[in-house]
Amino acid sequence: MQKRIAVIAGDGIGPEITGEARKVLDRVCQKFGHTFLYTDVLMGGASIDVHGVPLTDEAIETAKGSDAVLMGAIGGNTSTSPWYQLPPDKRPEAGLLKIRKALNLFANLRPAYLYEELKDACPLRPDIIGDGFDMMIMRELTGGLYFGERHTETVDGVRRAVDTLTYDEKEIRRVTVRAFDIARKRRKKVTSVDKANVLDSSRLWRKVVEEVAADYPDVAYEHMLVDNCAMQLVMNPRQFDVILTENMFGDILSDEASMVTGSIGMLSSASLNDTKFGLYEPSHGSAPDIAGKDVANPIATILSAAMMLRFSFDMDEEADAVEAAVKQVLKEGYRTPDIMSEGKTLVGTKQMGSLIAERI
Repeated sequence: MQKRIAVIAGDGIGPEITGEARKVLDRVCQKFGHTFLYTDVLMGGASIDVHGVPLTDEAIETAKGSDAVLMGAIGGNTSTSPWYQLPPDKRPEAGLLKIRKALNLFANLRPAYLYEELKDACPLRPDIIGDGFDMMIMRELTGGLYFGERHTETVDGVRRAVDTLTYDEKEIRRVTVRAFDIARKRRKKVTSVDKANVLDSSRLWRKVVEEVAADYPDVAYEHMLVDNCAMQLVMNPRQFDVILTENMFGDILSDEASMVTGSIGMLSSASLNDTKFGLYEPSHGSAPDIAGKDVANPIATILSAAMMLRFSFDMDEEADAVEAAVKQVLKEGYRTPDIMSEGKTLVGTKQMGSLIAERI
């Protein structure tokens, strides 16, 4: 099978980690008889340096002409990089918002899975961890506060900033359907997270979730306020299967969930539209302080590539092979610095990618 993949290496450690993901994908091609055609696309600071903007229209068209997009990381050091002297709509992260909207990537999936081999890296007590946890956070990605009308003004000599949080029922319904579909393939439970005791948008969210839930009698569901969910993630993460929530809440909760797994360098993500198309990226940032030092953990990007195989290409066997290879390498004791512990073998970015590829 032949597939076209747009690769956005991005900034900081992005080129290093996407390079290792491509190494693994090339091994998948060799093992299973596929052909992946890569097209490099500039976005973020790398695009600013060349084109003066974080994302060009030409880059968007290249992405649209591909079967999926694999991305590294976007951005730089906000205190020292000249990119952050630019207006907000010209900074690296503006490219992320633009491509999500342009490609209609409304459903963001972030798995948070605790590997048996990495339990020692988890900051939670052993009695809380138990036999581990495995959750999927479904975050609505193209609506809400991040995409609402905003402005800053001065009124009677006083500066005032306004951000607008807006959702319509269609936006809520489509991501809710995705969440219930995924839950049906997992442990059949959805926890919908909102702030319905305060926000009108959350009250609408809750009503639409209940309407969709009626079509999934085999899937249990519950509502949970976002502040309680933040507490429950560290008190009892094992209770969660699929967490469904809006854009800003999902941004915060998914980062919290990533850290209770021990390292954000282990966590993949997928952003999907209403077709098989998706953008796949690690949950972590560009980490410019360690860029080029061969110490970044490429596993999150490699697992994102596995998600691409599964969700966009329907290559479940191939995705299983990549995930099994990651587990095998961890079982053998290989670690990058972020997940290193006593008695394990320290390896760099490139060696970790090679070890995983060799075990497919």
